[in-house]
Amino acid sequence: MKTNFPFLIIAILVLAASCGPKDEISIKKEELAKMKADAASLRTSIETLEKEIAVLDPEFAKENRKSILISTTKVEKKHFEHFVEVTGSVLSKKNVSISGEVLGRIQEITAVEGMRVSKGQILAKIDAETILRNIDEVEKQLELAKILFDKQDRLWKQQIGTEIQYLESKNRKETLEANLASLKTQQSKTLVRAPFNGTVETVQVRLGELVQPGVPMFQFVGDSDLFIEADISEKYVGLIQRGDSVEVSFPSVEKELRAKITSVGAIINPNNRTFKVEIAVPSLEFLKPNMISVIKIMDYENKTAVTVPNYLILQDNKGDYVYTVDESLSKKRYIKRGKTYKEVTEVLEGLTGTEVLVDKGFREVGDNFVVNIAK
Repeated sequence: MKTNFPFLIIAILVLAASCGPKDEISIKKEELAKMKADAASLRTSIETLEKEIAVLDPEFAKENRKSILISTTKVEKKHFEHFVEVTGSVLSKKNVSISGEVLGRIQEITAVEGMRVSKGQILAKIDAETILRNIDEVEKQLELAKILFDKQDRLWKQQIGTEIQYLESKNRKETLEANLASLKTQQSKTLVRAPFNGTVETVQVRLGELVQPGVPMFQFVGDSDLFIEADISEKYVGLIQRGDSVEVSFPSVEKELRAKITSVGAIINPNNRTFKVEIAVPSLEFLKPNMISVIKIMDYENKTAVTVPNYLILQDNKGDYVYTVDESLSKKRYIKRGKTYKEVTEVLEGLTGTEVLVDKGFREVGDNFVVNIAK
């Protein structure tokens, strides 16, 4: 068996070239990781030793560390509120379909989509030719019936004629009067009008189209009775009540307002485990049905909370802590967090509200570091 030595040598060289640098990189990475671990351990040992020496010699910290320039801020004791933020939609209780009430062809359409109209304004006209002919015919019959009734009435008062003749003429006149009133009501219904102030959302008919009573012609949204509807997680059941104040913002127009919850749903939606709330809002020009809103509902408050800015809270393997200033030394103070909202965190334990915190430079200091407060 003949061995191809040149090929074998080339393969070994290629393999060595491909593996060599990677092995070297891995070794260097391991060395770096070990050095970092050693450095961290050494820093911890140094800090521990410094603390022990500082206990025995209080002047040690001042003598062995140069001061770090910092700025400070006071721990605040104030009214703290936490809000749940949910998305809602603006709706209208006056979102209705407008239908014709008489049979006929569309003779004229005066409304267009997006048009704002007033209560009673004509949106469309339905052909009333047949009704007008019937009105003309009944008016002529009524005119004759009135003449006959007046004549019969005079005779009856003179005790001439029978009572039945008098009653028949009276009934004829009154029936025709009722028919005429009914026809005129039908005539008025050939004019399709806006039921209240609002906006024509959609036009659902065309000129010349035959419409029947009850068939939708327009989708119409009123300007008043606007409200916001939102879905709230069931974990807030019992925390949110009718009458609670909320803050509502509208990102698309950069507007905000305060409102009250007017309705809290009594049923949990099994699909998303939420319940509905309704919030009444005033009729403002910028509000449009289906507009997106962000609702802030307060679910927690503490009127005497100790609070600190979020960015000043640090963490180590023991927990959360901040740096305070005490006689030109920075002090590491472990705290127990409460709730956080926006840029502020409630502190339940570890601070009393009278402390001064290290602000600028808080990442450069450690426990018992000498600090110099910038003026």
